[in-house]
Amino acid sequence: MADESDFVVPAGELHLSNFLPKDIIDNWIAPLIAEMIGPFALVLFGAGSIMLAYTRGYAEGDALLMIALAHGLAIGLMIAGAGHISGGHYNPAVTIALFLGGRIGLLKSVGYIAAQLIGAVLAAWALRVIFDDSIADATKLGLPGINYDGDLDPLIVGRRNGFALEAILTFLLVYVIHGTAVDGRGASAIASLAIGLTITMDILLAGPLTGGAMNPARWFGPAVVHQDFKDGWLYIAAPITGGALASILHNYVFIPRSPTRG
Repeated sequence: MADESDFVVPAGELHLSNFLPKDIIDNWIAPLIAEMIGPFALVLFGAGSIMLAYTRGYAEGDALLMIALAHGLAIGLMIAGAGHISGGHYNPAVTIALFLGGRIGLLKSVGYIAAQLIGAVLAAWALRVIFDDSIADATKLGLPGINYDGDLDPLIVGRRNGFALEAILTFLLVYVIHGTAVDGRGASAIASLAIGLTITMDILLAGPLTGGAMNPARWFGPAVVHQDFKDGWLYIAAPITGGALASILHNYVFIPRSPTRG
């Protein structure tokens, strides 16, 4: 508690609700800002960890663990920080999955997705500014990609397998999101931890194969700033497909029907 004789910033008087209707702030402004910050953190720390690993020449195993943890921690902590404000989607595939399950309206879904993409682009632009151009170009700003090359590399993945893998990874991510954060019977107290660990787990497998994006915004930000849109359809369609399947399973099979829905 501040000393009454001291100067205290009048936060209550300066609060945005004094200038705009509270319902607009609570239902639109605050959630959209939160949905922009989440993907910003994901790309900044996720893609940034890839760029940092490149500059330090880390061994592949060490780099993979660091990259997986950076992505998982970024989303897990952002959900803990603002999940109560926006729901902590931070991913167009998650937003579409929740829309299909009747958890969010169409107009707000469009707003969320726009905010998520903007946040991802801003983070990729920040990485372009922070790192030297040679590093940005060599790593493509951490842009996810299908592993096509390498005569001695047995882990070569084509588009068909890459699509299937990204869809499966996103299915598991949205499966855990519904089980912990959407279904009221789930372990909601550890939702942010479970979701972050799912992302970490997925990247530990798929990082060297497809990048383990699971999120169109994670691809979109670096793609726009680096101007490289190769296989963009895959990084958009596969997560949406996997997330939609998980949403259908949970909302139409696992979660009991609400009496108010007839």
